[in-house]
Amino acid sequence: MKSNRINRRTFLQMGAAGTACFLSGGIVRAQQQRAAFEQLKNIGPLQPPNANGLMLPPGFRSRVVARSGEAPVGLPGYTWHPAPDGGACFATQDGGWVYVSNSEMRSNAGGVGALRFDSNGEKVDAYSILENTSINCAGGPTPWSTWLSCEEFGQGQVYECDPMGIDAAIVRPALGTFRHEAVAVDLVNNCLYLTEDEPDGRFYRFVSQQGLPDLTFGRLEAATVIEQEGKSYVVWHEIRDPLAKQQATRYQAQDSTPFKGGEGIALHENKVFFTTKHDNRVWCYDTVTQQLEILYDFATSDTPILSGVDNVVITPTGDVLVAEDGGDLQIVTITSDNQILPLLQIVGHDRSEICGPAFDPSYQRLYFSSQRGSLGSAHGGITYEVTAANV
Repeated sequence: MKSNRINRRTFLQMGAAGTACFLSGGIVRAQQQRAAFEQLKNIGPLQPPNANGLMLPPGFRSRVVARSGEAPVGLPGYTWHPAPDGGACFATQDGGWVYVSNSEMRSNAGGVGALRFDSNGEKVDAYSILENTSINCAGGPTPWSTWLSCEEFGQGQVYECDPMGIDAAIVRPALGTFRHEAVAVDLVNNCLYLTEDEPDGRFYRFVSQQGLPDLTFGRLEAATVIEQEGKSYVVWHEIRDPLAKQQATRYQAQDSTPFKGGEGIALHENKVFFTTKHDNRVWCYDTVTQQLEILYDFATSDTPILSGVDNVVITPTGDVLVAEDGGDLQIVTITSDNQILPLLQIVGHDRSEICGPAFDPSYQRLYFSSQRGSLGSAHGGITYEVTAANV
């Protein structure tokens, strides 16, 4: 099994067109067949729970692909980790893909597991790509086919992992020491955007010194929101001590703006979408104009069905999917024309949360987990796949 990773020279030689295709995880394939999730505003109402306890739109079906404590691909084999959390999919050279999933366990019992599928969508392998880390919550995929896994505690780090399980994971201290939540990569501006899960967390930007995909050295910055003519704009201030040896990272830029519990983040067409859980908001930052807007606010929305905002994933047409930690345990769609619609719901998992939503490269399949399942326990996690019935 050959690695999908590429060196920096190869990556830079890909050019803008090739990079855009690579970033999408196979968007060309999605354009060659009708993607199951490309017209979410036209999907019908949720149906009664199916055998897996999922309420889905008409014409969709589900299957369980992994359970915590069980081997997804035969015995003996890798045992699927407890407390599955943030995740993403990566295309493989044989036409299949790998779904990676964090484990949000404490005391160096966390890490990242991977589930590999062949080109027909059948499970063929499962393995670990990161071990001996703590509270691996969310993270983000990179265009150079690695997974950035974030530790969600005060001394938390970001680890760059190989989804193929060949190269060892690498810690990336230049991305700061803080309670990391999620990461999104911006190739156009040579930077990463990061959220922080603190009640007064910051919205960060990391600018690579040598140029992406190099994450070894760079400038970590925190956002300050300013008001001009009734609009909000972001100004960036450098963090002088990213390792937080003298002072907590979020307090180093005195004028930086606190956000109430940063959660999921994703980028689509020069716009960064991220969520904050303590005020149930979905934000949109325009990397071209530097303007920051509130896309959704539970307190003021005419359709306040989304609460417990958490992980974010975006369709090729710009629909923003937000998974709920609490609420009704739904994945809710904010369509490109600002409709708020439930995409699916888990029933009977009241002490759980929905984690790790991610599309396969063709956008035919959606993966996600119920972190604690119906048992309400880290060892009761269940990972699902949802597809259209004709896939």
